Amino acid sequence: MALQLFLIARIGFRAISRVFIILGDYMVVTKTPSTQTVINWITRLSLARIQSSAQLVGSKVHGDCFSNGFIWILDTSIGLGAGKILTVLALDAHHHLQNESAPTLQEVHCIAVSVAPSWTGENIADFLQKIIATSGRPAAYLKDGGTDLAKATRILSERGLLSSDIDDLSHVIANLLKHEYGNHPMFATFLSACGKVSKKLKQTTLASLAPPKVSTKGRFMNLHRLVKWADKLLKHSPKGGAAKGSLLAKLRASLDQLPDCKIFISRFIRDSTALLESQKVLKTKGLSLSSRKECQQLIENIPASSPVRRGFETWAEKQLMVAKKLSLTKIGIPVSSDCIESLFGVSKQLGAGKIKDANRIALRIPALCGKLTKEDAKEVLNVTVKEQRAVENSLPSLTGQRRQVLPNPGCLDKIEFDEAKQNLELIIKPGMQVKNSINIEFPERCQKTTGPPKTISSQEKTPPKIAIMQ
Repeated sequence: MALQLFLIARIGFRAISRVFIILGDYMVVTKTPSTQTVINWITRLSLARIQSSAQLVGSKVHGDCFSNGFIWILDTSIGLGAGKILTVLALDAHHHLQNESAPTLQEVHCIAVSVAPSWTGENIADFLQKIIATSGRPAAYLKDGGTDLAKATRILSERGLLSSDIDDLSHVIANLLKHEYGNHPMFATFLSACGKVSKKLKQTTLASLAPPKVSTKGRFMNLHRLVKWADKLLKHSPKGGAAKGSLLAKLRASLDQLPDCKIFISRFIRDSTALLESQKVLKTKGLSLSSRKECQQLIENIPASSPVRRGFETWAEKQLMVAKKLSLTKIGIPVSSDCIESLFGVSKQLGAGKIKDANRIALRIPALCGKLTKEDAKEVLNVTVKEQRAVENSLPSLTGQRRQVLPNPGCLDKIEFDEAKQNLELIIKPGMQVKNSINIEFPERCQKTTGPPKTISSQEKTPPKIAIMQ
């Protein structure tokens, strides 16, 4: 129940303990688990899932019979303290044959996670090579447009570990819109007007009409929300006069230069709406010959000469070549890495505390992936205190540094001593791996099934140990 409250209800460690106190009168709970006990259970679930990742069996990929049948989703988090988290998720290559929805955290498995001060193409490639040595080579890598990740996969191909690359659709669309509208003459005017409108509307009767907040980082991932807001707001100000002192008059006095941006707004909505509708189709169904045809109809409103349309069509052609290589043109190839973005977002908020310690956050990431079963709870109880402490005690801790140093002047050297410890790296130990066999192939005529990829039970094979490496 504690695992379900954390992973499904997504409430914090202290809240879980309080829930048990309330439910104790209605359930047979002889001893309420403390906050630290719940934290220990989540940590051990992460360790157990990393151990069991060597037992995952992927679907047979006809176009690449030497791969392990998984698509690896890669990404690095933003900097947290002095650490940056690199996570590798495994998604069954035949996800869209087994499921009728986009991949979620329940369908992916965290097979490795590591923290480093920074990540470059070289050390990402080295880390991925360690995983390949124990888990086999993936059918493809699904990643955003980061140059470091692209360089890493290129280095691996030069080392003879070639796998196809799939470019995440959300980032592709954001970049297309950025290249088309980032230098538009009305773009800066539009953003400035939105900011001024926001200031004029807040703390007034029209505060409900204030614009939504859009992060400046990855702005074009969410800019369509701001543009749609502007379009709706301007429709509340039709042509004609407004009575003095009326709400319409007050609204018009707050619009600043927003009415001058109507051409920019209409063009952006035309392009972004078509692309986002196509994105919704491809995330749900995957990129296949049929879903591509459906998207071609959705983007008909965009002029054929538009760089946005041409860029989207070029991306689709490139990814279809990957799908053809893996014999997935009829099934559909996954093209969205939203699940790993969601994973980072949840892990930074859920149980992270006020101090965002990269190592502690990374230690709980594997627990957030996969479908929770009663077998998982049994595996948690099989992880010993010694195994848990061997991992935790080797990590630098921002929380520990704060407790030791802040109230005790003159002991700053303890920070350097703590930082000298190795950062977290959870990966199956080389030499202890279970060879990754290939699952029964899925004929294209078979019906869709639901559920995660098949795994080998813990009774059949003993999970290998975890290696904690520099």
